[in-house]
Amino acid sequence: MDQEVKVLIVDDEARIRKLLRMYLERENYVIEEAEDGESALELALNNEYDCILLDLMMPGMDGIEVCKELRQKKSTPVIMLTAKGEEANRVQGFEVGTDDYIVKPFSPREVVLRVKALLRRSSQTSYIHTDTKAKDMIVYPHLTIDNDAHRVTADGKDVNLTPKEYELLYFLSKAPDKVFDREHLLKEVWHYDFFGDLRTVDTHVKRLREKLNKVSEQAAKMIVTVWGVGYKFEVNNE
Repeated sequence: MDQEVKVLIVDDEARIRKLLRMYLERENYVIEEAEDGESALELALNNEYDCILLDLMMPGMDGIEVCKELRQKKSTPVIMLTAKGEEANRVQGFEVGTDDYIVKPFSPREVVLRVKALLRRSSQTSYIHTDTKAKDMIVYPHLTIDNDAHRVTADGKDVNLTPKEYELLYFLSKAPDKVFDREHLLKEVWHYDFFGDLRTVDTHVKRLREKLNKVSEQAAKMIVTVWGVGYKFEVNNE
């Protein structure tokens, strides 16, 4: 194992935490637990985790609020654990920055596979395997995306993105000047139908622009809103 993988499991049910811990420790992951939202947020802000498994419905601070607060400071990948019938909550979860969700009751093996998939996509683990001769690179003025390393730089400075923010930027940048409507972006980036609720795309575009703008105003301008339609990636040669 090249680098220790740390996972935080957050659920108010001890049996679920125990089950997830057992399966994830088989993968040699280092596991920490929290039984409520308040302690989970404190751990997440004060430690570096590669992934957080976060229960949506908890007494006190719920998973939505934890993720919302976390996203103000960190881009740690988050998988939300939700019960059936919480469709609206899952939509809300994506809006505040959740990267994936798993519906209870779940298969522990599915959880392991989802965690592995998220770690592969994650910008948090991108620096473990950095290939200086990357084969899959997109280079524009003011913006470089190294897809082999899942690394984004704007005017030479690293941009720390969540996995979904990265996927959205990468998807748009592969087809410059092509306009994508929100429905198409939801299907391609989130692999999920929201039955007409499209706010998730707008929220992620806003966050993506804000993060790019902190290091490069020109890079942020490359994500263009096409009013009444959706978004496109516009190459800026300034």
